[in-house]
Amino acid sequence: MFVKQIEIRELRMRLTHPFETSFGSTQDRHVVLLRVSDGTLAGYGEVTAAEGPFYSYETWETAWHVLRDYVIPSVIGRELHAKAFGDFVRGIRGHNMAKAGLETALWDLEAQIQGIPLWKMLGGTRSQIDCGVSIGIQPSIDKLLAKIDTEVKAGYRRIKIKIKPGWDIDVVRQVRAAFPKIDLMGDANSAYTLSDAGVFKQMDDYNLMMVEQPLHYEDMIDHAKLQKQIETPICLDESIHSADDARKAIGIGACRIINIKLGRVGGHREALAVHDVCRDHGVPVWCGGMLESGIGRAHNVALSAQVNFSLPGDVSASRRYWAEDIIDPPVDVSPSGQINQREERGIGYSVKEDLVERLTVRTQVFSA
Repeated sequence: MFVKQIEIRELRMRLTHPFETSFGSTQDRHVVLLRVSDGTLAGYGEVTAAEGPFYSYETWETAWHVLRDYVIPSVIGRELHAKAFGDFVRGIRGHNMAKAGLETALWDLEAQIQGIPLWKMLGGTRSQIDCGVSIGIQPSIDKLLAKIDTEVKAGYRRIKIKIKPGWDIDVVRQVRAAFPKIDLMGDANSAYTLSDAGVFKQMDDYNLMMVEQPLHYEDMIDHAKLQKQIETPICLDESIHSADDARKAIGIGACRIINIKLGRVGGHREALAVHDVCRDHGVPVWCGGMLESGIGRAHNVALSAQVNFSLPGDVSASRRYWAEDIIDPPVDVSPSGQINQREERGIGYSVKEDLVERLTVRTQVFSA
């Protein structure tokens, strides 16, 4: 396909409720969207970087800079396939979230050109995907239990709760007592050190599916030491930026599960490579979320059609986050906790361009 025009937009979107992790609380999102056109059709992608450099060193502002000055100039006016995008930006170190915003838009465009759904073009086989939810740190245990009850009744197949020092063992104990049969996991977002191993040994008593990224965001070695001391599977998130990282982590026993996020690994091509490494080593994967708008969410749905996405991901309904999403129809979850893949070409959802325009606070257009 010929990359004739690339448009980059910054949107301001407000979450329906604040979302709190060990990093802090978020309610207002700066969403960076990419629109790529060959002159006839257009594909969309989303930068999933947060407002501050806490989950990652990337932010929406650094992504704008890197896209504008380095990534977009590398591909504008070129003829290429989406899977070759990484070859054009290989010299740009890091900034995977910025790269993924454009890379995913190219995949959407290419699938539209071919007239097929993106999930099928990526080689997916799951026409339905299982959904879980991620619940932020709440003001009280009672509010957390009430929120879990709401999500369980909505059909979600896995509950993830955020934990941090001081909001961990007793919280997990009370949640498990109230919901003895749910699939439950804890996400620490790198809030602990190896000296806290005793915390996770105690959590072994509560039958967690996994504990996600308990230690440093760049670490594998201490995670391997911790995994030897506990029965609960460790899932790595922030530590995995590539298929090579996944291979190394699995090889040293740093994890038994991996969370794949499109932005963290740089887009669909590398996400598929991580998936394949994990599949070949018998390590299940699931799709993580980054408070995406419907465009990023639609890409997550498409990616989750791969065979080794055997655990419910953080791919939940649009209405959990937005009063009105920027896609039509919004992503919806069935009463049985699943999302159906769409048969329309590309990501399968229409973009509400009028709403996007109203939410836009900055835009820049690049033409061949």
